[in-house]
Amino acid sequence: MNSTLTLLPYPRNLIINNGYHKLQAHKYIQIRTPNPSQVLFASRQIADCINEHFDLSWELTASRSIPPDCIGLQIKINPAQVKNTQGYYLKIAEDKIDLIGSDHAGVFYGVQTLKQIISQSSRRNLPNIEIEDWPDYLVRGVMLDISRDKVYRMETLFMLIDELAAWKINQLQLYTEHTFAYLGHDVVWQNSSPMTAEDILTLDKYCSERQIDLVPNQNTFGHMTRWLKHPQYQHLAERIKPARTPWGHVMTEPFSLAPTLPDTRKFISGLFDQLLPNFSTKMINVDCDETFDLGMGKSKEICERKGKGQVYLDYILALYQDLSLRRHHMQLWADIMLQHPDLIAQLPKDIILLDWAYEADHSFKVETRKFKEAGLPYYVCPGTSSWNSIAGRIANMLENCKNAAQSGLANSADGFLITDWGDNGHWQQLPISYPGFVAGAAFSWCLASNLDFDLPGTLNTVVFKDHSGIIGQMMVDIGNEYKSWGITLPNSSPLFWLLQESKETVEELDIEDQSLIQASMDRLEKYRLALETINLDRSDALDISDELALTINLLTHACKRALFIFNFDSQIKQKNLLREITGLIEDFSVRWLRRNRPGGLNDSIARFNTLLDEYQSA
Repeated sequence: MNSTLTLLPYPRNLIINNGYHKLQAHKYIQIRTPNPSQVLFASRQIADCINEHFDLSWELTASRSIPPDCIGLQIKINPAQVKNTQGYYLKIAEDKIDLIGSDHAGVFYGVQTLKQIISQSSRRNLPNIEIEDWPDYLVRGVMLDISRDKVYRMETLFMLIDELAAWKINQLQLYTEHTFAYLGHDVVWQNSSPMTAEDILTLDKYCSERQIDLVPNQNTFGHMTRWLKHPQYQHLAERIKPARTPWGHVMTEPFSLAPTLPDTRKFISGLFDQLLPNFSTKMINVDCDETFDLGMGKSKEICERKGKGQVYLDYILALYQDLSLRRHHMQLWADIMLQHPDLIAQLPKDIILLDWAYEADHSFKVETRKFKEAGLPYYVCPGTSSWNSIAGRIANMLENCKNAAQSGLANSADGFLITDWGDNGHWQQLPISYPGFVAGAAFSWCLASNLDFDLPGTLNTVVFKDHSGIIGQMMVDIGNEYKSWGITLPNSSPLFWLLQESKETVEELDIEDQSLIQASMDRLEKYRLALETINLDRSDALDISDELALTINLLTHACKRALFIFNFDSQIKQKNLLREITGLIEDFSVRWLRRNRPGGLNDSIARFNTLLDEYQSA
């Protein structure tokens, strides 16, 4: 990997030759493709980039009569020359720049690489360079959780889509339980600031221009509490009584739909009627994960007779039939089918299974082999490790993503989808998710050339554009703070639970070494001071700085609560903790509303009540 350029993702084959290409004024970008309009957006992007960085105006043209010495960049599509789908060939020579794509997507991705090269060049001099590049995975996706409890503002989504597209991500899903404004179901979404049909239509067009497939994602089985807690929907619930989940919580409200009821299938079909026409894709993720209460209520008798796996499969096949009639292809989280491996072979061969897991040592290799042997299409789905963490879990995230990418390649996966969840109030600030987005983009494009990529440097140069060169390593260090106390918790950080769990539960962590807590606080103070020196070249630079400051302050408060609960520091007073957390909640609310819609904020803030009640109890 050449150290003079930081590219995301780093290309498969790159050669830097001697010399430079000097960009000149009054040049043309010549589009020599059968349908120039299909690459017009990408061509405008590169013209705008040249203008922004070097104040040079280059015109677009499809004319073949332009004199060769007037052409600054020539764009072609030639699948005979660039054979791999979505691939491109980019050559910057002293006298000209050529970009050849295998298809329209290939041209777009070549433009994204050229933009990054331009942004890292100076005095109009581009390095003489030759790149041959194409992806490992033809589908490279990101899933954003917009149901627990954060629904992003459109401006935030536009910004994220621009960034993800620049990193060659080509599928986006917005995970939805109750946050689409379904007509006639106002009681479910009225306090959540939902996405509207017009929002989706607008996003779909925005994504399409940037080679991103916006895929609808609507849970249709489990995780339906936001619907089923309302009386008018409870007849559709599998069970009403409380039940203990496999992940250790007692669910006091209904969770899953009753799969054997005709009314359930009619209800879901009605949601499809409203949701699907707003998307140009013919793909949908129906989720159907973590249906732990199947067989505990209305379906108990039939599950005892046929088996839970068969009842689950019958429901999936009913959804599949409905979607097939609509000529839609179905995605499905794979966790329940993996519990019933003998039934996997009964799935239709065009259902895409989504193999999700979020720990570094997960056995993706075993699971992906099962799907390959069954001849089923599937994606590997690691996570950003941002949720339940405050600051992320960087080391875990990197290994989780590498493991998924390696296993998927070994067993012919069809796609790579990195997920960014919002469990327990979506307390992580947006920048905390960026390292996961970056790793997902890098590993899914070309694992071999990105396996040991420089995450801090990439965050500095490509993502945050920090002229101080500080923020990348700082974010990685903050994101590894979860390891510092030697307490390993699944899918979470002990620092997170110190802010959400009761005193009695925290005491079970059995923290004995005060010096580890104090060392964390010392490091956090250094990070806080370092924030004052970062110099980000982004329109949201102040937001990022404030969001990271809030992150550091929340982690610091978690440390103080640990010192207080375990009687390590008599100087920490309950009234001071109350004053501090009250200020942090106010800051949290301000930060939330900068990037997100107001719906869900009250639910998220309510998760601070454990601390408030404890501190107010004196």
